Amino acid sequence: MEAARPAEASDLDRCHELLAQALTANRTRRGAALLISAVGTDPAILLERWQAGPHARLLVGTYDDAVVGLAAGMLERIGARLVGRVECCYVEPDARAVGVGGALIEGLIGWFAGVGCTDVDALALPGDRSTKQLLEAAGFKARLLVLHRPLR
Repeated sequence: MEAARPAEASDLDRCHELLAQALTANRTRRGAALLISAVGTDPAILLERWQAGPHARLLVGTYDDAVVGLAAGMLERIGARLVGRVECCYVEPDARAVGVGGALIEGLIGWFAGVGCTDVDALALPGDRSTKQLLEAAGFKARLLVLHRPLR
């Protein structure tokens, strides 16, 4: 059965593996180069940030108790609003389409609601239909498209 839970110290090696897979898998997607350069490419640094205190949450997704995915969320104050931001949601390919991604997103949404967030934002790269569908199934709606044009 699929589930999501806060990551524990014993999960960190597996989280590092999964995050490295996620970065590699998405590196060639349209728009990924800028996104990855903005957040960083070192899984250890990202994992540390996603565990750094009460403004961050790192979850693992499990299937039959095996860790097969991870998700990270951060809190951001925008004016008077506390906004949750889904920074990462990745499930290894062999474990997809069984509900792990949905459990991870719902786990983050539950945490965001519990700490008083008024809104939640999540990103999907252009053409990443599976992420878009996962987020839409969880109640997300597109509110902004960011278009980019390099000048050099």
